[in-house]
Amino acid sequence: MPFHRRQVLGFTVAAPFALSLKPALAAPRADVSREVLLTWHKLILELVRHTATYMPPVAARAFGYIGVTAHEALATGNPALRSLAGQLTDLTPLPARGEGEFDEPCVLHAALNAAVNGLFANTGPTGQRAMQKLGEIMGRTASEGMAEDVVSRSVAHGQAVAAHILDWASRDGGAVIENLGFPMDYTPGTRPQDWVPTSAIRLQQAPLLPGWGVLRPFAVKDMAAMDAPAPPAYDEAPGSAFHGFAQEVHDVGKALTDEQKLIARFWSDDAMLTPTPAGHWISIVMQIADRDALPVEVISATLAKLGCAQSDAFVSCWSTKFKYNLLRPVTYIKRHIDKAWEPLLITPPFPEYTSGHSTQSGAASTVLTAIFGDNFAFDDATHEDEGLPVRSFPSFAAAAEEAAISRLYGGIHFRFGNEAGLAQGRAIGAVAAQLKTEA
Repeated sequence: MPFHRRQVLGFTVAAPFALSLKPALAAPRADVSREVLLTWHKLILELVRHTATYMPPVAARAFGYIGVTAHEALATGNPALRSLAGQLTDLTPLPARGEGEFDEPCVLHAALNAAVNGLFANTGPTGQRAMQKLGEIMGRTASEGMAEDVVSRSVAHGQAVAAHILDWASRDGGAVIENLGFPMDYTPGTRPQDWVPTSAIRLQQAPLLPGWGVLRPFAVKDMAAMDAPAPPAYDEAPGSAFHGFAQEVHDVGKALTDEQKLIARFWSDDAMLTPTPAGHWISIVMQIADRDALPVEVISATLAKLGCAQSDAFVSCWSTKFKYNLLRPVTYIKRHIDKAWEPLLITPPFPEYTSGHSTQSGAASTVLTAIFGDNFAFDDATHEDEGLPVRSFPSFAAAAEEAAISRLYGGIHFRFGNEAGLAQGRAIGAVAAQLKTEA
């Protein structure tokens, strides 16, 4: 089914969503709640694209907190839903609803409005205006026809839920991003295999977010257990295993087919140009929600689990990256194979092993497979507006595998970095998939 779009507040968002609710999970005015949830997420995808500090790990963190906010806002009023408090690290019980009538769309909108404004407080003037305008529009949509006291009570509760989540978020170690995530002081490694800058941009002479690997996780209790094994032993000798992996990147890059180039660009998901790798998988869920008319409770639970998994995947991946501090293929290839070689994609400014795209795709695909099942086919139109064609996948696992191999096609990861990243992400996704969102 095609994913139709329209313009709202200057941003491209999905067309009005079809509705088909499962009676067991249906909540009063669930169609309005669904519109609130999906419309806010369409804006969030654009805010990620237009907010300078929202590098991929930072974006994944925000998706985690926003997903939890939406689920908790609904769970406080629906006995069929189970709170994630006590399941996620340091998340204490959410504020309870008091006496009187509450309206679900008003609660959900107020929670998302406050959470998004809190998490994107540093976005630019256009984003600020968009958040304000959408807040007004969705506020009217949510409260239409409702008694004033119900609206007031519901908005206050939604804001209390968001305040609780934002307070929780403020203590995870990732709330403040300075210098766009690049450290002011950095001591480079001295081993021949150590990462070195691959960009001439002055800011990128230090790696992005070197301390991200110590953030408090969402769902994973033992981050050390999620670490990938050591990469293959570094070796500069022709015929060695490591040299062979680099030779593969070189040779593949010199003979890319049009399809391989398309795959590399489709999954590139560059910061400030796209909603990042995490946002790509959020977009996939949005498209499935549209196509299959998923109930709001299913969408919110899916986004909560997905966001937690992706954020934890980036934390684990960044821990691994700076543990091994491995150089990028372009550095090795220019030193030891071909001085004139260039990758198809721009190499990101941080160590190679493991691949962040692969890790978070492994986590995302594992969570989504647990929710929707194996061999769940879908189309992905995430980059249709940028002129990239819709791609079709027979399963989430197949999409994750394509995302991983795309980094080899792009010339920015060794095969072993992609494969180990997938395995690392799948382990994290398996943990997040066990989160209980239904009572």
